[in-house]
Order: sequence, then C-alpha cells, then structure tokens
Amino acid sequence: MFHAVKGCWALFLGLGLMMLGNGLHGTLLGVRAKLESFPNGLTGIVMSGYYVGFLLGSMIVPKLVNSVGHVRTFGALAGLASTAVLLHPVFVDPISWGIMRILTGFSYAGLYIVCESWVNNASTNETRGQMLSFYMLVIFGALCLSQLLLNVADPSSFELFTLISVLISVAVVPILVSATPAPSYEASENASMLMLYQVSPLGVVGLFFTMMGQAILFSLGGVYAAEVGMSVPQISLFMLMMFVGGLLFQWPIGKLSDIFDRRQVIAVVAFLSAATGVGCVLLEDNYIMLLVMFGLLGGLSSPLYSLCLAHTNDYLNPQQMVAASGTLVLVSGLGAIFGPPAAAFAMEQFAADSFFWGTSVCFALIGVFALYRMTRRASLPQAEQGDYVAMAPTPNTAGLNPEFDGTEWNPCEPDHPDTVEELFEEFLTGEDDLIDEEEDRENS
Repeated sequence: MFHAVKGCWALFLGLGLMMLGNGLHGTLLGVRAKLESFPNGLTGIVMSGYYVGFLLGSMIVPKLVNSVGHVRTFGALAGLASTAVLLHPVFVDPISWGIMRILTGFSYAGLYIVCESWVNNASTNETRGQMLSFYMLVIFGALCLSQLLLNVADPSSFELFTLISVLISVAVVPILVSATPAPSYEASENASMLMLYQVSPLGVVGLFFTMMGQAILFSLGGVYAAEVGMSVPQISLFMLMMFVGGLLFQWPIGKLSDIFDRRQVIAVVAFLSAATGVGCVLLEDNYIMLLVMFGLLGGLSSPLYSLCLAHTNDYLNPQQMVAASGTLVLVSGLGAIFGPPAAAFAMEQFAADSFFWGTSVCFALIGVFALYRMTRRASLPQAEQGDYVAMAPTPNTAGLNPEFDGTEWNPCEPDHPDTVEELFEEFLTGEDDLIDEEEDRENS
C-alpha cells in the first residue's frame, strides 16, 4: 500500500486538510446557529444548502474540469470554499448563511471530483482497492480529528471560521507543488433514475433514505447537542463518537454482507440503526450512555450507503457502474436535501429528540422496504455477489471501485452500446417479467 499511496501523497494530504475543515464547519454552524437563536426550522434549511450546492457541483464541475483542467479547478473551488467560510461571521443571518452553504457544497463537490479522478488515474487494477481503502481512512480520520478542533476557540467568535478557511486554503499548496501529472477527464452520460430503479429498487430507495438519515446526523448533531445544554467539549466528544463509530463498523459490517444475503444484512443493519436511535432518546439524560449509543448509531448507519451501493452494483457490469454513478449521486443528494429541514422543523414543533426520531424513521423505512423486496425478487447467488467496498457519498467514487476494470462505456467504440438505453436494455423489460421468470423457474 505504501508504494501505491506514495505517488499521491500531496493529494491525500490536501484531502485530509479539506476534510478537517469540512467536518469542523458542519458542527460549528449547528452550534453557532443555536447561539445566534436561529429557529431550528431555518437552521435545517441552511444546513441542507450544502447538499443543494453539492448536487449542483456534481453536475456542473465536470464541464469546468474539461475546460480549464484539474489544477485550476481545484485552486478556484478551494478559494471559493475558503471565502464562503470567512463570510459566515461577517453576515450572521439565515439567508446569507444559506447562500454561503450552497457555495460550500458546490465547491466541495468539485474538490471531490478532482481528488477522486486523480486517485483513479494513479491507480491500477491491482492497487485500486488499496488506494480506496486509504482514501476512506483519510476521510474518516480527518472527520474524527475535526471534531476536536471545536475546542480550539469560542464558537461565538470568528476564530474557528478563520481556522477552517486556513485549512481549506493550505490544502491547495501540496497539490499545486506536486509533480503528479493531471489526469484526463471525460464525463460519461448517466442512466436515468427509472432505469436504476428497475435494476435495483432497494438500492435506489435505500440510498435515498440512507442519505436523508445521515444528513440529519451530520447537519443537526451540533444543533441537538447545543439545544439539550451540552458544553462545547461535550458537543465535540458527542460528534466525535459518531465518526469513530463509522470508522470502526464500516468494514466488519461490509464483510458480513459478503457472507450473507446482502438484502438481509441491509434490513438488519437498518432496523438496528433505527432501534439505536430510539435508544438514544431513552438514554439522553445519561451523557455517557448517550455517547455510547450515538457511537453505535454512527457505526451502524454509516455502512448503509456502501451496502446499498454494493447491492446495486451486484447487478451491473463495470460499464454500467460508471453510467449509473452520477444518477446514484443524484438520488443520494435529493435524500440529503430533504432530511435536515424535515427533522429540524420536527425539533422546532415537538422536541429536541425529534433529531433521533427522524433518523430512526429513515432507517426503519429502509428495513421495511428491504423485507418487501425479498418477496419480489429471488436472492442473488452468493457467487454472483461482488465484494463489499466501503465508498464515500461523493461524485466520482465509482472509478475507485476495485471491481471497475477501467473499461468505461464509450458509445464511439464499435463493440459498445450506442445509448444508455441500450446499455441497460437487459433491465428494461419490466420488473413483472423478472418476477414471472422467477416463478416459472420455481414451478419447473
């Protein structure tokens, strides 16, 4: 792994600094919003602005990369993100913060696209899995450390915003001074949402509600903690536990999904996540037990994204995976946009523990739909299941999947399908036909 990572040291260093800033920013805004007496409903809308910008960036930035290149795009977006962060303590009102949050999400979507295409370009079929593992380790490690930075200064002042801006700005330096060649980049045409639903209904529905629940946890965790009266060090540790749980549980749960029917694992993990959210409500008066339960909630819910993605990819070949990746980001982004406002308005109308009830509902719906899908389609033979791969909900991680062999769909190639519809033609016969075929096999 060391040899594979060595060639991308600048990229991983820059990524780590970016994630330090991003993780701290998400928690800081929630805490500061409570200090500024923003209504919870408005705070939820502000926080969802990140995902609106992220979705827009996922669609627009690839065109920018093609026009001006990776290095210039990375530098421009890092500058935009850094500036947006600095403007938060200057214009302290929900509308300004919402706009700045959209700009931040837009910038980070582009930064991820550049980073992931660079990592993919530096990977071979033999090293892609190692590179992805290190990529995920950097992301989760930086998110964990970022929560400790909340203790560096008073959240009611401007210092923490300045620190975030510095982290993002410094992230550009190792990238710009490295000798790593910039990769070529071509944005592929994406499959429609209906096509992907026909491929894997559970994958699409699961990704939507997973990101809805995870966006609530990430965006409103600081809001909840401040509302129930936690101190800044307590809030820092509270959010840290969620990311530590995600880091520790990601691979063990993924391994179980390689051994058992993946739909069963998704259902069990989803129901356990929902139950853990309820447990947080019951134990919220005991800070130590709440920390433990919140760590479990983060650990159980974090792998759900990769589980749903792996379940979808089980039915796709490498060319289809790349064509599906952009649409999966769209599905995930839509779920993330709706999650924080819905939970925040519930917190405002009912009680702070609606934060946990909101996440529990999202994860319980995944479990219910997984059980329903088990009655509609036979399980995929274990030999045909691909290996679980821990993936981040970012625009271009499909290219980092070790199952992707580098053979992208290209309609200009004579042996490749001419359109996305032809690429997914095998799935467009309709789900009823698939069910009829399975019943015929069972009857025979």
